[in-house]
Amino acid sequence: MIDHVRDLASVRDATDRLLTAAAKLNNDSTAEPSRLPGWSRGHVLAHLARNADALVNVLAGRPMYPSAETRDADIARDAPRALAEQLEDVRQSAAGFEAQAALPADWSRTIALRNGVTDSASRVPFRRWVEVELHHVDLGIGYELEDLPADFVRREITFLASRFSGNPDVPATRVTDGTHAWSTGRDGEPEITVSGPAPDLVGWLAGRRDGSALTAEGGLLPALPPL
Repeated sequence: MIDHVRDLASVRDATDRLLTAAAKLNNDSTAEPSRLPGWSRGHVLAHLARNADALVNVLAGRPMYPSAETRDADIARDAPRALAEQLEDVRQSAAGFEAQAALPADWSRTIALRNGVTDSASRVPFRRWVEVELHHVDLGIGYELEDLPADFVRREITFLASRFSGNPDVPATRVTDGTHAWSTGRDGEPEITVSGPAPDLVGWLAGRRDGSALTAEGGLLPALPPL
């Protein structure tokens, strides 16, 4: 079962770690490229703040974003801000998300996200946790996939593997870190087994690493569609 209360605590801890690390930046380094193509570190911080606002909308029963164009424009608008303003925005928007999540609610209800995606409300805190952890890595300031909490990595592999399950463009694949195993791709018996350390698996599934540290048996490493 999904423990949304525990996940909310994990979001809080992850946000605190990100803010502490990002506070060591300065205005110049905030404007430097992040690890995400075309985005500066300021873009990443702006996205984190606007994503928190968007998830408040989701929990309140409103559209996540008015439109894809508005989402992109808001991030572009906020990206060039000074570091202090960026950090305060991330902090305040995170507090707003936490306040919305503290209101009495039916956590078993179905909520609407972007692009027609729906999910259980109880999974929203985990989705926010994913945003904070992976974008902390994307900032390129010393926090790596190997630094992610082990329980988070296992759950994120499960979550990402399920997103590609049934995808006709991905071969039926068994994914394993040697201790745990997951299935993804087309239905049927696995054609390929992909193995390696859990951080490298989550990096490959999340589009953060090319999978060169992984081993593929039974065929080539599958090319994954963008998330």
